[in-house]
Amino acid sequence: MCDKKGMTRFTQVFAAVLGVVLGLVPAALPEPPFASRVVVEGLAGPWEILLGPDRQLWVTERIAGRVTRVDPASGARTTVGSVPSRAVGTQDGLLGMALDLPYVYVAYTYSPRGLLKVVRYNYESGRLTAPVDVITGLPATTDHVSGRLAIGPDGKLYLTVGDGGANQFEHFCDRNLAQELPSSPRDFSRYRGKILRIEPDGSVPADNPVLHGVRSHVYSYGHRNAQGIVFGPAGQLYASEQGPKSDDELNLIRPGGNYGWPRVAGYRDDKAYVYANWSAAENCRDLTFSDYRIPASVPRLEESSFRDPALVPPLRTFFTVPDQHDFEAECGHSCWPTIAPSSIDFYGSAAIPGWQGSLLIPSLKDGAVYRVAGAETQTVWRTVNRYRDLAIGEDGRTFYVATDAGGRTKDLAGEPTEELANPGAILEFTAG
Repeated sequence: MCDKKGMTRFTQVFAAVLGVVLGLVPAALPEPPFASRVVVEGLAGPWEILLGPDRQLWVTERIAGRVTRVDPASGARTTVGSVPSRAVGTQDGLLGMALDLPYVYVAYTYSPRGLLKVVRYNYESGRLTAPVDVITGLPATTDHVSGRLAIGPDGKLYLTVGDGGANQFEHFCDRNLAQELPSSPRDFSRYRGKILRIEPDGSVPADNPVLHGVRSHVYSYGHRNAQGIVFGPAGQLYASEQGPKSDDELNLIRPGGNYGWPRVAGYRDDKAYVYANWSAAENCRDLTFSDYRIPASVPRLEESSFRDPALVPPLRTFFTVPDQHDFEAECGHSCWPTIAPSSIDFYGSAAIPGWQGSLLIPSLKDGAVYRVAGAETQTVWRTVNRYRDLAIGEDGRTFYVATDAGGRTKDLAGEPTEELANPGAILEFTAG
């Protein structure tokens, strides 16, 4: 192996990019110091943040249903439009956004029954106008909606749809459909737990995978709550996904790939996870859901019992723990071995030595961004906040991080807290 001191700059960059794709360890260089400041505060649950071609930050405010433009220099904000959606729970409302100006695509929940749609707006004269429904009637609840939206290099729309929180908490008697595939292109009920690939007019792309004899919008399946998707420089699609009590995932998405949920969490290794199918218990409505104790009437399936040639293992988990791990002895959700990944971005710039080719994953639970490069994982920009999304500045040295308006995270001592330092804000971190 080459001595790090003798590596040329080209070799360092090449190793970093190759490391992400092949899982190799890239050259590790000292991290730069970062200056930080608050760009703006008082946003109603910023959820998506994008740096637009106009050099403004475009933000969706989940709770208020607003699309807002923020001047990254002054923090001045302008509402450019609103959608007929308001959050009822903690994971619904106005969610993902994708820019193809003058078109602006947004994803939001609607109707008392809980549904998800994608709408295209025109951006003209500083306002969003002429809304056109791209696709409607997608399944949603107030839990595990996902709703991250992106435009691929192929011009198609990619949308994550969560499993709706089925088989846990208040939805523990609802059947989890993440493994069930649609029987027709309009069988939207089985779009739960999927990543969709959609033509800009809402139709099914002619080259989408055929799954169990049906070509639909479904691009991949077996997802729990994939709140982040991003494309790499070669067109590869990465996704970050929240696990149950362990095994958050970083995935490389393949067309027609099965990512295992709910039969598998993380790797198919029988470590700290068994599929307890509460919804299949005959007396489900008489039971009380527990994350720790499974009644005898609830069927169980080990991960190793799942066999599917389409199963795709994750590139990385956060974190896999032994089967004997005592979750109940911890301080609850905040202390479980997960990071609650809320988004993902690809760092393709050479502006920061050693960073090119890294994946940046914001964490709700740790108030940090996880920088992943090959086998390395490092936390950066730690504060007492819940990080929801991030955007990368044109200079490759400036980063903008959106924070939740409320919720639980960890303080700097690692203890659970709901006292957030910067609720509903955009923070700027600049490399020195």
